[in-house]
Amino acid sequence: MKNQIKSGILGVCIGDALGVPVEFRKREQLKRSPVTKMRALGTHHQPAGTWSDDSSLTLCLADSLCNGYNLEDMALKFLQWYNAEIWTPHGRVFDIGIATRQAIYKVSKGYTPQLCGGTSEFDNGNGSLMRILPVLFYIKNFPIKARFDRIKEVSSITHRHIRSVISCFIYLEFLLEILNGAEKFEAYHKMQETVKYFLDYNPVCSQAEMDKFERILNKNIFEFDEEKIGSSGYVLHSLEASLWCFLNSESYSEAVLKAVNLGEDTDTTAAITGGIAGIYYGYENIPQEWIDVLVRKDDIEALCDTLFKKLQNN
Repeated sequence: MKNQIKSGILGVCIGDALGVPVEFRKREQLKRSPVTKMRALGTHHQPAGTWSDDSSLTLCLADSLCNGYNLEDMALKFLQWYNAEIWTPHGRVFDIGIATRQAIYKVSKGYTPQLCGGTSEFDNGNGSLMRILPVLFYIKNFPIKARFDRIKEVSSITHRHIRSVISCFIYLEFLLEILNGAEKFEAYHKMQETVKYFLDYNPVCSQAEMDKFERILNKNIFEFDEEKIGSSGYVLHSLEASLWCFLNSESYSEAVLKAVNLGEDTDTTAAITGGIAGIYYGYENIPQEWIDVLVRKDDIEALCDTLFKKLQNN
């Protein structure tokens, strides 16, 4: 599992860093000048290899899990990052989603962590999906109901609406199949069966809400044409796009570059895609020149080692 933790978390960070310079660019612009390697400057004027809040919050979550499963500690780590005390690439926060900012403000005021996330339909940005990956390694041997409950709690620190929770659940159930050795299309179809069966017998939301996931759970998202795949900051767009990019590519680099070049929320789509592709293809499939330029690479790899040792001892 050590290699999978490292390849998954580094997969998130490198995908994120590839997307940071072109965040908010339109798909048409990127078709004319596609991203093919790590770039510097751009949207946020950052050096090459700089990651955003996506990776920062993923690393905060991994850091917290090194101390065991504690929602108060997770929320505190998010607050410490927001105050630029931990897990920034260069000592300051340059990017944060509205819902995440609002939730962290509640954390600072002492709210119960799993009640800090917004619950309206408009609180369904991708801010919990982009950081949820480390939870996979903690819950991988849990029964499915316990897996769902933990995912719901961790998502709810910033995103409490059931659509965000189910998006995180689908993502991690898909990754769990990959972690257990399934080929990618087999993993996708197993995830569909598992999630639909669970939600049929554990009604956590309305049918209308379930229908939002029709393209993922009842159809094959990878069969849709690119123009039918959204890449905004909406959680459902991010989930669909990451699955589509991964299932329609044959390597880590192809998957994350496909994600970046969809445009709009480039860093997050690539971070989420990168988590899947990293675990599936392995650390050795991530281009070394991208790893070498990644900001705080040694700190990230040390964190991955610590998390592995902690989980080994549980």
